[in-house]
Amino acid sequence: MAKQAQAKAAPKAPEPQIEERDQRKSFEGIVVSDKMDKTRIVSVPRLVRHKFYEKIIRKRSKFAVHDETNTSKAGDLVEIMSTRPLSKTKRWRLVRVVKAAQKVAEAK
Repeated sequence: MAKQAQAKAAPKAPEPQIEERDQRKSFEGIVVSDKMDKTRIVSVPRLVRHKFYEKIIRKRSKFAVHDETNTSKAGDLVEIMSTRPLSKTKRWRLVRVVKAAQKVAEAK
């Protein structure tokens, strides 16, 4: 009888699966273009050592980033994260604006 009571109590509602995003790549970079709607071009710099000469070289990659609310502007330091393909070139999304660019007064 005890086994039957345990068997009846055993089926429980499945726990909701929490999607982990730890395995996604994330970078910080500077917005170089904000001329498109909901799309930003972000430049991510990196340092690499030359294979033969062993000199440290600065390289950069430019990523098309999805910005749903158009919050970032040119010159902002932003954090981006990889995501599913959103268009032909967009595979990244904006996580947050780390540091906003200084506003410059426009001369007329």
